[in-house]
Amino acid sequence: MTRVKRGAVARNRRRRILKLTKGFQGSHSTLFRTANQQAMKALKYSYVDRRKRKIEFRQLWIRRINASSRMYGLNYSQLIYGLKKAKIDLNRKVLAQLAILDPDSFKK
Repeated sequence: MTRVKRGAVARNRRRRILKLTKGFQGSHSTLFRTANQQAMKALKYSYVDRRKRKIEFRQLWIRRINASSRMYGLNYSQLIYGLKKAKIDLNRKVLAQLAILDPDSFKK
């Protein structure tokens, strides 16, 4: 059986990881083993936080809608119930933007 030399493959793999961790502090961007660990950790957090971002924005919109609706004597749940009852189909993102950018139309 012929000998298989894998130096190029290993070097490319290490180069790819080190390129990914460029800008990390200390040995996390220069030594392969620690860089590899930090790259895996960073990729895991980026995956999780992409999902978390959606939750956090929804919470922010709800807080903004609640604060604005309380100025007019309603709380958040009463406002959402009234909108659903009146068959007004606005999502929370648009409602939050209305509450901040155009309070007069939000009041109506």
